[in-house]
Amino acid sequence: MFAILKTGGKQYTVKPGDIIDVEKIEAEKGGTIELKNILAVSDDKKFNIGNPYLDNASVEAEVVDQIRGKKVVVFKRKPKKDYKRKYGHRQYFTKLKVKEIKV
Repeated sequence: MFAILKTGGKQYTVKPGDIIDVEKIEAEKGGTIELKNILAVSDDKKFNIGNPYLDNASVEAEVVDQIRGKKVVVFKRKPKKDYKRKYGHRQYFTKLKVKEIKV
């Protein structure tokens, strides 16, 4: 069984037991959250597609950790004008472990 869910503007294909990194969700480490934006669910016999979401489906996940991604360096430069600017960015992520897919 697997599900396709949408969170943080991205879509993820998950199965029970998978660990995924999603955009930051305000939740306590070790807590449980329920994700409702399910686009499709498939079991061995049937494939359900939502329009755009399935009303009766959800994914239950455990918050494993709140982490930050790798640093992305942004460097701007304008030739012949002596303009340079360098800064970095680290994105916040939530690491989730999928417990159960409910239909």
